[in-house]
Amino acid sequence: MKFLITGGAGFIGSAVVRYLITHTDHDVVNVDALTYAGNLESLEAVAKSERYFFAHADIRNANQMAEVFDAHAPDAVMHLAAESHVDRSIDGPAEFIQTNIVGTYVLLEAARDYWKQLQQSAPQRAAAFRFHHVSTDEVYGDLEGPEDLFTEETPYAPSSPYSASKASSDHLVRAWYRTFGLPVLITNCSNNYGPYHFPEKLIPLMILNALAGKPLPVYGDGQQVRDWLYVEDHARALVKVVTEGSVGETYNIGGHNEKANLDVVRTLCDLLQELVPAESPYRDLITFVSDRPGHDQRYAIDAGKMTRELGWSPEETFETGLRKTVQWYLENRGWWQRVQDGSYQGQRLGVNQ
Repeated sequence: MKFLITGGAGFIGSAVVRYLITHTDHDVVNVDALTYAGNLESLEAVAKSERYFFAHADIRNANQMAEVFDAHAPDAVMHLAAESHVDRSIDGPAEFIQTNIVGTYVLLEAARDYWKQLQQSAPQRAAAFRFHHVSTDEVYGDLEGPEDLFTEETPYAPSSPYSASKASSDHLVRAWYRTFGLPVLITNCSNNYGPYHFPEKLIPLMILNALAGKPLPVYGDGQQVRDWLYVEDHARALVKVVTEGSVGETYNIGGHNEKANLDVVRTLCDLLQELVPAESPYRDLITFVSDRPGHDQRYAIDAGKMTRELGWSPEETFETGLRKTVQWYLENRGWWQRVQDGSYQGQRLGVNQ
């Protein structure tokens, strides 16, 4: 099979590309606009493979998308390109509307045109074609009870401009399935973490700030709960869905690792104290800052459908995955130092001051 992966130079996208090239015999076309969070250095390990192709293109550009489909003739699309940081969506929602909603629309239309051509020229390939849209658990909003879990039937109630834009794109994908018959699948995942994560997100930001002796800014009281999913577990799940999932279905992907943000930061501090001892405990750097507007209190996913129907479950616990993550950042200073030389300098965004 040949996979067209949008956002393949991003955090999750690059993990999917690395997994496909390393663990399968499939071909991969990475389509990425290389905005601030896109980094081809994350793909150096597989970039020389004869099965890997890179197309520098923007999903919002209809002509570029048509050219990509014509040139590469994929068997499946895995749509991961997105603006993904809640804090940035508070500071500047416009990019989220353009990329996550308009970009998804443009990509859906390009895929539909290509699929219609396949129906005429190669009906068997058309029957096997898939459009896999990768989304987030944030579309569901807050969980009310301490034991509640998001399921595939949970109503949408997005709280931030980011989650609203992703909810909109989910609805577009379902509409293209219902109205036009485009063979789609949707996945909604919990918080990812792991190697090659852009340092504006909680875990890498805390690691790098701690190593630099900077404050570790925690929103509010730090009791917001998230379910954490190791990115390589997520990559395996996504490939499972696009190759074995049922057309029209939604699958929730979670790590079964619910943690309060403050507990995550404290665990990171203790790991760093073990691996890179500091004179003053890293925990002393924890600083509570004003909570961000519309901050959801708790997310947690029921990933039972993935296990029952597709035989997937996460391999990493939070403890094993977090240790691997911290060790990766310690061993790959060149990667994140070059990232920090760019536009992002470790500031906490989205406090709406």
